[in-house]
Parts: sequence; structure tokens; C-alpha cells
Amino acid sequence: MNDNSISTAITLPGAAAAENGGVSVQVRRHLGKSFELDVEATLPAGITILFGPSGAGKTTLLDCMAGLVRPDAGRIATQEKILFDSALGINLSPQLRRVGYVFQDLALFPHLTVKANVEYGLSRVGSEQRKQRSTAILESFRIAHLCSRRPGMISGGERQRVALARALVIDPAILLLDEPLAALDAVSKSKIVDDLRAWNQEHRVPIVYVTHSREEVFALGERVMVLENGRRVAQGTPHQVMSAPRMETVAQLAGFENIFDARVTAVHEERGTMVCQLSTSQVEMETPLVRAEVGSALRIGIRAGDILLASLPPAGLSARNVIPGRVVSLAQRDVIVVAKVNCGVEMEVHLTLAARDALHLQPGREVWLVVKTHSCHLMGIS
Repeated sequence: MNDNSISTAITLPGAAAAENGGVSVQVRRHLGKSFELDVEATLPAGITILFGPSGAGKTTLLDCMAGLVRPDAGRIATQEKILFDSALGINLSPQLRRVGYVFQDLALFPHLTVKANVEYGLSRVGSEQRKQRSTAILESFRIAHLCSRRPGMISGGERQRVALARALVIDPAILLLDEPLAALDAVSKSKIVDDLRAWNQEHRVPIVYVTHSREEVFALGERVMVLENGRRVAQGTPHQVMSAPRMETVAQLAGFENIFDARVTAVHEERGTMVCQLSTSQVEMETPLVRAEVGSALRIGIRAGDILLASLPPAGLSARNVIPGRVVSLAQRDVIVVAKVNCGVEMEVHLTLAARDALHLQPGREVWLVVKTHSCHLMGIS
């Protein structure tokens, strides 16, 4: 295999999956000495979120499915036809694959009207049917009143709707979305998410949705697949993957602001807990029990919103971890106050404005951090 070779196989896992419109994906792409995409997963009908840091291989995976990247070998098939098969010499062009694709930069034609942009993928459809289908999708995405305008004459949210309408008007067998809402404000994003969810409920085709947004994962995703360095490191429902991550990369993306190296110092099987010492400090924390022996190295993730602060030494609590510290800094982000507290390690804590004022917090103030045992999420070292 040369440095730019690609080996890809996308096939149906069996009759049951074919009946439900599912597709299984096995992709390998070797690019130079530093990166190789090697992913295998089943993508059933409905929305699968593709989540991971920049450079993980998410867009490359979509490009293989869309036909924008030609594999050296392999097979790509939907329930209705083979899109690529190196052994049979089949390689359908992207426009014949019935794969809808919305790029991050939208790729709308600036010289065409909204209507002409949406109808671009219907060139092989008769004029009457083309008109019917474009009218229906324009109305569905609430942009029929913009049909005579060009992309430069409408808002960002409206352009996003046009791009989605253009991808959906072809009645795709697979829909690929590469961070389609990244540039939008929360209100515009929410409205488009609602429309996309409604379309998905009606059509139920495999949708692969790339995002870096944790909010979009929970708003849209039925399943989540996390990539790291070209490998799948987690897969499951949003709750399974994001709420109890087992890999540091997943924890960072899932909103765990505090991640620490730690070593097991005691195991209490009868209590279902163990004690871990945070590296480079004397801080010990009680955590849930996992399969780990004394001396084992692991990482602990704690969400900033799961940590309570007290201005006096607390007593009579069910929480097992009470750690003294000192406020290093305070910063306001919208209605949230981000406090950095030095307790031997630096922890980030999120508070309301009212809590900050009630506790009279300021840099240098002595405080106590309160962390429940089950707010400490344990993960392996990647």
C-alpha cells in the first residue's frame, strides 16, 4: 500500500439491516506515516453522530461514502445498489449514488437562485416532477418565499436551509452532514434541528452527522460514534457514550473540564468504592469501584458543574470528598461563573452569579470543594 492509498468496504450487514435501510461501514485509509483511518461500524436508519477532535478522520470517512475519494480496493453498497466494488470494476460517480451531502462551507452556487440551487441535483428528473419536489422541500424547510433570491441575498440560517433542502430533494439513500450548523446562533440552530428531526422521522435513512457540539449530540443523535486518530474509540447512545466516558478524548469532548492522572491507593470492595491519589499532589478522592488493583494508573474526570463550593468547612454531608482549596481566579461566561481553585491540583468549578455573590468569592478566598463519589468518572489512559 502506498502512502496515499485507501482501502474501503461499506456493505450491508444482512437482510434485516437491508430491510431497515441500514448500512455497515468498514473504511481504511493510509495517508503518509502519521495517519491511518481504520473504522468499522454499523450505521442503521436514523441519525448517527460522528464525534471527535479535528483531524480524527470524520470528513475523510464521509468523502469515502460520497464517492469524492476513490478507494484502492473495497466495496460500498446501499440496500438498493452497489456504489463501489473494486473486484467488479464498479465505481459510480457521486451524482449517481443517491448520497446527500451538506458540506461545512455549504458549497452553494452564488450565481444561482435558491430554487435553482435546490433543483441542481434533479437534472435527470422531468420538469414537472422537478418542480413538485423542489416546491415541497422548499416549503418543508420554510424557504419557499426565498426561491428567486441568490445565496448572497439571504441570511446564514437561510443558506443553511437551502443547503439541506438541496441534499434532501434527491430523496437520498444516505445523508451526510459535515458540521452543517457550526456557524449558526443557538436560536437558528434549534429551529433547523427541529426541521431535520421531523424529516428524519418521516424518511428514516442512515444519516451521518459530524459535529463538535455536545448540545447537538444530545439534541439529534440516536447513536454516537467517536473517532480519535482515525480509530473508533466509543460507540453507543449519547447517554452511554457521553455520560460515562471511558477514554480521555471522549471525556474532554463530553464536557469533563477536570481530568487528572491518578493512582489507586486503596480498594474497598465491601463499600463499592476505592481511593485514588491525584498525581503530583497529596489529594485523595473516593471514587466508584472498578477493576483495578492498588498501584494501578488511571484518569479521573469530573464535570465542573458537579463540584460544589463551601465558604466554611462543611459537615454532615453524604458526599465523600471534601477538599480544602483557595480561589485562583473568577471569570464570568454569560450567566455562569468559572472559578479556578487550587487544592493541590487546579480544579475548574462552575457556579451561578447568585452563588458567587452569596459566598463572597474572590481570588485568594479559602473554600472547600465538595464532590460526590459518583461524580468521579474513571477512564483508562489512552
